[in-house]
Amino acid sequence: MANGSLSEDIALRIGLAARTLPDMDPARLIRVLADAVGLPPTAESLAGLKVRDLKHAAEGELADLDQEDLKVALAILKGEGIEDLEPPPPVEPYAEGDLPDSIRVACASNHAEDLDGHFGSARRFLVYQVSATESRLIDVREIDDSQADDDKNAYRADLIADCQVLYVASIGGPPAAKVVKKDIHPIKDPDGGSARERIVALQRVLAGKIPPWLAKVMGKSPEERVRFEREESEA
Repeated sequence: MANGSLSEDIALRIGLAARTLPDMDPARLIRVLADAVGLPPTAESLAGLKVRDLKHAAEGELADLDQEDLKVALAILKGEGIEDLEPPPPVEPYAEGDLPDSIRVACASNHAEDLDGHFGSARRFLVYQVSATESRLIDVREIDDSQADDDKNAYRADLIADCQVLYVASIGGPPAAKVVKKDIHPIKDPDGGSARERIVALQRVLAGKIPPWLAKVMGKSPEERVRFEREESEA
């Protein structure tokens, strides 16, 4: 099929969706869509597409791909999350040591200060420094998958390698493994919403009885973590 038979909107959707899938390019994805919905793909035909359709199309060419990655790609094909990029709020000044007993937290985001990004397709990471009494947005890291070489997920994990916690709308198994390998604790929050509200909720946890996983993230000693586990079990 000639590229000219695709509308600009559908071509954009296919290009962005292809970027979220491993070893995928737009031409290959178009071949799968041709079998799933026919040519040319339209907004109407894509609206009825399901994950199982992608898995079964073209003799199961995408059958082995991660379910979460396919969900992200399908959402983009349906036109979700491809609005104009809303700018994030300004970064707040921060120097190492400003917030004692703090951790660094990344939130996958597409718009403003929202937690609405899927790991494989988020446009940026909002990076916060968070303690029990204060939080600051210290960095906004824009994502450029053209810099990712052959491993987009590794590139994204490297981008937040100095963080201890990651909030994300969704993340597949293989990407999550790469995040965990960087000693980052991923937290899926499919409902999304305000990133700042998640940070405030995390501050309340830091101010209370810290759960063992968070104590480990904060670098507490094994003896301290045993104390946290005992306090949690006695609560």
